[in-house]
Amino acid sequence: MIGWSEYVDLPDWGIFGIRAKIDTDASSSALHVDNLVELGHGRIRFDVIVRRVRRRRTTRVEARVHRRSRVRSSSGHASDRLFVMTTLRAGPVEKRIELSLVDRDLMRYRMLLGRSALAGDFWVDAGRRGLLGPRR
Repeated sequence: MIGWSEYVDLPDWGIFGIRAKIDTDASSSALHVDNLVELGHGRIRFDVIVRRVRRRRTTRVEARVHRRSRVRSSSGHASDRLFVMTTLRAGPVEKRIELSLVDRDLMRYRMLLGRSALAGDFWVDAGRRGLLGPRR
């Protein structure tokens, strides 16, 4: 059981305690990144800003592009996005998920977890948050 907001880890990239909004209305998951650069041969590099307040704390990541797709946001705006695969750890659950890389700078949450990442492993209590415990 998880709430509408939880702290999760992306251990493949050394990212721990990133606050994610759980969004059962969204099909895919998204992660806020800066300085996205295509390196060639299907690889990209980007910076993950883990906290909104302490913006200088970033983690540089290199990853393989899993796919490219056009995504429509909840406001109806469509954009082309790059997707990568990584490991998500949420409480006792660890699984591979697909993340779209996007500019969420104006959003409160650096990460959005959609239905495809939640499927089969989580029940969501939309009236509560932090059911997995405090940031580790």
